[in-house]
Amino acid sequence: MEEVVINIYNIVGNSLCIASDDGEKVYEQIKKALNSDKIAKVSFLNVEMLTSAFLNSAIGQLYRDFSEEQIEKQVKFADLDPDDLATLDRVKRTAKSFYEDPDRLRKSIEDIMDD
Repeated sequence: MEEVVINIYNIVGNSLCIASDDGEKVYEQIKKALNSDKIAKVSFLNVEMLTSAFLNSAIGQLYRDFSEEQIEKQVKFADLDPDDLATLDRVKRTAKSFYEDPDRLRKSIEDIMDD
């Protein structure tokens, strides 16, 4: 399977990956690779700041459109520091839970907000 390198820094245009709009651009590139049956190697080289909002847009919504198996097989991550890797893992877990049962998660959030 052919590998495509998706360089976050080049897509965003700077080292601050904080906006969900920028994450959307990354998501579109990953989606294109997956739809073309390619491996998406997502490189965070030169990224200095990374937020969960960015990762939710870039990575989290993949779980809405693709199976977990396909994502695990075709999306690889490179050049992440341990803190950012932990944030990515949390985003992935949350996205999987949400897209498996979005109504249950919404209800949980509503219950918390009502307290």
